[in-house]
Amino acid sequence: MANDGPVEHGYPHLETVRAAVTALYQRLSYDTIQTFSTSVAPADVAFCDTDDLHLGAQRVAREMMRHFRLPDARLIVCFREMTHAANVELAAGPEYFVELNDRFRTHRRDIGAALAHEVMHVYLHRLDLSFPGTAQNEILTDTATTYLGAGWLLLDAYREDTVSSQKLGYLTPEEFGYVLAKRSLVFGEDPSVWFTSPQAYTAYTKGMAQARRDEQQPPLTAAGWAGRRRYARDRRHVHGPQPGVPYTFTPDGAGGHLRVSFPCPTCHQRIRVPVRGRVRARCGLCRTVLECDT
Repeated sequence: MANDGPVEHGYPHLETVRAAVTALYQRLSYDTIQTFSTSVAPADVAFCDTDDLHLGAQRVAREMMRHFRLPDARLIVCFREMTHAANVELAAGPEYFVELNDRFRTHRRDIGAALAHEVMHVYLHRLDLSFPGTAQNEILTDTATTYLGAGWLLLDAYREDTVSSQKLGYLTPEEFGYVLAKRSLVFGEDPSVWFTSPQAYTAYTKGMAQARRDEQQPPLTAAGWAGRRRYARDRRHVHGPQPGVPYTFTPDGAGGHLRVSFPCPTCHQRIRVPVRGRVRARCGLCRTVLECDT
């Protein structure tokens, strides 16, 4: 939690974020991810200053449990002084104890964001899905929270001006915006209408631009002129992986023909297709149909 401290920007964790999206599709399947097509609604996690602190926190926790399909789990929420925004004790269940930073006693509208991240820890724990190392695992948790419909709350908790700042989670604001944009492109949902933070909206638009660039990389037909020219040159002079590009050429092994592999712009699993001009490919993981010019 950045509390009046510096907020990191940009895309320093982008490769881990993309790996997390791939891991979600691999572990949950396309069909299960489709059941999360509707995000947590603002009204369901609304928390005003007149609400009872503990009863309100338990209500929001139950809503998060419902959203992430954990009907048999119970969250016990308390508040204490701590450095991080929140912490959850990942025991066997069905009860899980969550501690929230005392800051949330007076910043109640962000309780939903903190609980979304902690409930996702429970969800991933039950799935037995994790990344090695604390930092990598926290990035997985933020990415999963966002892609499955509750992470817009984490981005909306980001506020920054000349004298103060607040940010929850381990992703940068732009990385949250990127994952939200990925979700939006899959489900046709516009989370920007829920933002109360103008900085969150800016981060989302930057993330959307980055997500769109994923769809404009060769050999996809939406690639720009410069990318297509570089691709054609690399195809003529194959010398293994090329730095700075997402595609890789390899011999087919049958008749000396080439194949090109590249990441799916939706789930980032690598797809391998023959180099033979116009090709329509279908990702076996997320079922996205891709128009390619190889």
